[in-house]
Parts: sequence; structure tokens; C-alpha cells
Amino acid sequence: MRVLVQRVSQASVAIGGKMHSSVEHGLFVLLGIEESDSRDDASWLAHKVASLRIFADKEGIMNLSVNEIKGQVLVISQFTLHAKTKKGSRPSYIRAAHPDTAIPLYEYFIDCMQHEVRGAVRAGVFGADMKVSLINEGPVTIWIDSKAKE
Repeated sequence: MRVLVQRVSQASVAIGGKMHSSVEHGLFVLLGIEESDSRDDASWLAHKVASLRIFADKEGIMNLSVNEIKGQVLVISQFTLHAKTKKGSRPSYIRAAHPDTAIPLYEYFIDCMQHEVRGAVRAGVFGADMKVSLINEGPVTIWIDSKAKE
């Protein structure tokens, strides 16, 4: 399981031309799920994301988590995080989980985030054609893979 986490001043997702979800000051999380992922990956990643100290304290040092700033989180499914680009110019998504595996893990990750984060946790719709807008603060962008627990 992979996440791409961005510190944002705002983020939103529209589906079918209508606003679906939005957050102010917090985290924007793209979540990629592969076939070998489990609930353990989801819970580990949710804890890791909620614990990231990437918000500035009074001295301007990145020392605070999303909970400490009373921030919000927007989670979006993103199968392309598992793209393989080794051969040719067309990415392969063979490692991305099929919906019957991915949807329950996506929902479980969101549930874990709701338990980890004190502020609002909102989400897109799995498999939907979404239009995402965000303002990345910093910019700060962090990549985390549950298979490479660094």
C-alpha cells in the first residue's frame, strides 16, 4: 500500500461536476492499493500519516502533526501509484489491486484515519472520475510505502 501525502491549505474533489468533498488546512492523501496489501498495511499507514510532523510550530520548524494543528484529511483512491514504467512508454498497472480487494481496504483505511485523526476525514469515491483541486503548502509532499517501512 502506498500513499502520497501533501500538506495543503485546502483540497477538494468534484464528481460529475458537483462538489463531493473538501477540507481546509490539513492533509491530502492519495492511496494506492496492490493485491498483496492487507488490513495491517492500512492501519500502519493510517497511523504513520496521522503522526507525520510536517506542520510548522511557532518557530517555523516542521514539528506538528495534523492532530496538533486540528487539521482535516482528504483521502482519494489512486491505483496509478502502483504503475510500472520499466518497459516502453505505457505504464502497466498489473500490481494495482482489483476492486474486490481494493474497495474494502480503501474503506478500512478511511475508517483507520477517522480513528487516528481528530479532525474531519473526507474521501472521494473509489473508481469515480474525479476532479481534484488543492493548494499544496510548502510545497510538502511525502511518499510512504507500507512494504518499505523506513
